Amino acid sequence: MKPPQLHARLIDLFAGAICSTLSIAYSLSYAALIFAGPLEHQLSYGVAVTFLSAAVAGAVVALRSSLPFAIAGPDSSAVVIFAAMAASLVRHLVAQGRTELVGPVVIAMSLATAFTGLLLCVLGFTRAGRAIRFVPYPVIGGFLGATGWLMITGAIQVVTDQAPTYSNLAAFLSIPIAEKLAAALALAVLLHILLRRSKNPFILPGLLFATIAIAHLVVLTAGSSLAAAQASGWMFRPQPAADLALPWKAGMLSSFPWSFLPSLAGDIVAVMFVTVITLLLNTTGIEIATRKEANVERDLRSLGIANLMTAAVGGYVSCTSLSRSTLAHLAGATGRLSGLTVAAIYVALLIIGPGFLGYVPKYALSGVLFFLGAGLVYQWLIQSSQRLLAVEYLSLIGIVLLIVYWGFIAGVLIGVMIGCATFALSASRVNVIKFNFDGSEYHSSLDRSPRELSLLGEYGTEIQGIALQSYLFFGSANRLYQHVRALLERQPRCRFLIFDFRLVTGIDSSATHSFLQIKETAIAGNAKIVLANLTPELEKAFRTVRFVSDDIIIAADLDRALESCEQAVIEAHQSPSDDIGSFRAWLSEALGSPQHAERLAEYCQRRDVQAGAIIARQGEAADAMHFILEGRIGIIVELGENRRMRVRSLGRHTTIGEMGLITHRLRSATIQAEAPSVLYELGVVSYERMKTDEPQLSQALLGYIVAVLAERLNFANRALGVLQR
Repeated sequence: MKPPQLHARLIDLFAGAICSTLSIAYSLSYAALIFAGPLEHQLSYGVAVTFLSAAVAGAVVALRSSLPFAIAGPDSSAVVIFAAMAASLVRHLVAQGRTELVGPVVIAMSLATAFTGLLLCVLGFTRAGRAIRFVPYPVIGGFLGATGWLMITGAIQVVTDQAPTYSNLAAFLSIPIAEKLAAALALAVLLHILLRRSKNPFILPGLLFATIAIAHLVVLTAGSSLAAAQASGWMFRPQPAADLALPWKAGMLSSFPWSFLPSLAGDIVAVMFVTVITLLLNTTGIEIATRKEANVERDLRSLGIANLMTAAVGGYVSCTSLSRSTLAHLAGATGRLSGLTVAAIYVALLIIGPGFLGYVPKYALSGVLFFLGAGLVYQWLIQSSQRLLAVEYLSLIGIVLLIVYWGFIAGVLIGVMIGCATFALSASRVNVIKFNFDGSEYHSSLDRSPRELSLLGEYGTEIQGIALQSYLFFGSANRLYQHVRALLERQPRCRFLIFDFRLVTGIDSSATHSFLQIKETAIAGNAKIVLANLTPELEKAFRTVRFVSDDIIIAADLDRALESCEQAVIEAHQSPSDDIGSFRAWLSEALGSPQHAERLAEYCQRRDVQAGAIIARQGEAADAMHFILEGRIGIIVELGENRRMRVRSLGRHTTIGEMGLITHRLRSATIQAEAPSVLYELGVVSYERMKTDEPQLSQALLGYIVAVLAERLNFANRALGVLQR
């Protein structure tokens, strides 16, 4: 091994050793939380199971995680649920007169761990892990805030041997119990102060060792003994060696109260939910703290496999740790040896045994639990009030109360419903109307003659358009219906009502029924509905409720919808006298002089082109402008790689190529006939001769071109005004 590699390995070993001190402190606290009350005499078994879980999960995650320095082990959020599950199961067993308590508790925890591992694997292999991010934030916050509160109550039970309830609150006022609580709280406060001032990884384990030493010094100076301290509840009782056994033996399985398993289903589902949430939150936190990118799917799979293996040997759920992983990275860890070192130290402690617990004061581990629980409560119940809206924060508090009083499943389920209702209320306030327009101010990309533009300016309000956005559901669709009804009352001459669905992401069944109401209102007002940019999914939804019928117009896009409606309005209001048949008659009106029209016509040459004919190509010299007498011409931009895009079209009595003729620049687009057309071409040679020979005619032509460009600019400004509403 080369010196740089050896140096990196030694740093990984050092980082793993540092993280193990923090992990062991947490693990002891977690074991004391789960194996409390009637299970306290089996605390040695709980410590062994916790160390076993940390060793197996830590090794697997270290070998397979996308973050090579990741450290995994039992997590506070899941441990709180396991503590509640164990207490519920123990009460049931004691009520039945059962004396064997540990075996059923371990089986229940291993079952929950197996289901959690299976869920993690499914999410990882199907790449569906990020779907959990759609869980409403108040639900997550309420869940973790309640976890913190339950951890605090668990800390009280660890140090006092009593679970706090309304009926026994008076007992906590007694001096012996109050002294123990004060000691645990003092340690938690000291931890908070020191860790706020410094992020040194040795603070927590160092303070625990100092607390243990001070406790023994006080016992000696007081003239007491270790046995007396254990008997009075200040110290844990001496723990015998734990004889770990696989929980899946026939005898243990047969003694498990399977009829009580449905009552534990809520806690099992809660463990599954909180583990997935915690992994995603911790992974995001590690990415931010270390500036390393993680593969969430891979981490879901690795943690799933780790928990399945942990369940197989009788352990309970572990999760990738944010604090321990970032600590390993800060200590210089870059490889997988750091996590393997932590796992190896846990294995060594399993071999040594939990006899050392008899020398540990209860308030030391209780203080750690107080510190962790208070941190969760502060983060999710106090700090979140500054980041959430009042409605969201109140729902978060409600979810916490539901979890505390009725359990995790009731809280999460009702919380999700509250979250959905809050989202629906908030989403209904989002305006689904991107912008409104009418045909007098917003036109299609088809350039029209001045007479046609004049008609649209006068009668364009007969075309009313609404560009929609976002997801359409019952709340927003009803507001749209109210808007349309008011619009048709203000515009009784409306002939076409256009809906543009380009920015619509989806629609629900209740929204389609609102559109049925819109259809009835439009029919009553003699307006036709035009639907543009419908996706197949949206069209299917409309056809399902029979909204689409013969009187509904479906257009491929908004431009085509506008063009067809404009043509209908023009044809409805155009008189026979408006039609200008000859080229000279058109020029006479455009230039304001029959003489100028006659002379200009003599400089032009007639061209009859068929549909699809190329009139000029992009990149060529602009050697002519064209007057379109009949037909339709398209402007196409060549994008390269055989890709083309039509930017606009020009109809009868419009011109094209005038700017190229004047500026002598290369053509910026290809000109192609979209229909059989009659053009009159003014070439560059004829134009230059006209400027020399007939300057007045040239000035009249330039005046016409300026008027055309001004109209196009005016249209662009009006369109921008519509889009900025």
